[in-house]
Amino acid sequence: SSLMAWTELLKDKLEDQTLVTELEKDVNRLNIITERFSKIGSQPKLELADLNEIVEDVKNYIYRRIPETVDIRIDQSPDHVWLPLNVNLFSWVIENLIKNALDAIVDEGSIQIKITSNSRQALLDISDSGKGILKRNFKKVFKPGFTTKTRGWGLGLSLTKRIVEEYHKGKIFVLNSEINKGTTFRIILSMKNK
Repeated sequence: SSLMAWTELLKDKLEDQTLVTELEKDVNRLNIITERFSKIGSQPKLELADLNEIVEDVKNYIYRRIPETVDIRIDQSPDHVWLPLNVNLFSWVIENLIKNALDAIVDEGSIQIKITSNSRQALLDISDSGKGILKRNFKKVFKPGFTTKTRGWGLGLSLTKRIVEEYHKGKIFVLNSEINKGTTFRIILSMKNK
């Protein structure tokens, strides 16, 4: 609340509103994060949402906050991909996978997000050109406490898995990975017609 008040005050004081606009986006993001944590442990409400739109929104938010040496590309499905989703929680899944991809990239690289669908299911692949994951760790990366980072608690992918599998009845797994070439995570979700 106090950050929202400071943002309003800055709107009146600053001529260049770019900083205020970005600050406002970050304050809104903090509000969303608060809502996300409040939903963990309870059954969230699912509503039909377009996966293309959700991915685009997450990319647009993150893109302004990453190094210029990393490129994020989206290969969207040509049609809307309507799924029963909790938008706040599923956005968190995408955001977390993109942030993990960023952590895996050393200096420069790319992240490719591909959305495909048919009448039965939607596939969401998030690939990076990072350091890769050893095959023996493909399943371990989703266990609470597993991390290859020097800091962090190793909870991101375990929460991601819970959101995808328990709340959205989907599947998430490491599709493939090569050391020093990159990794692809795949999410499979059941389709639902609009």
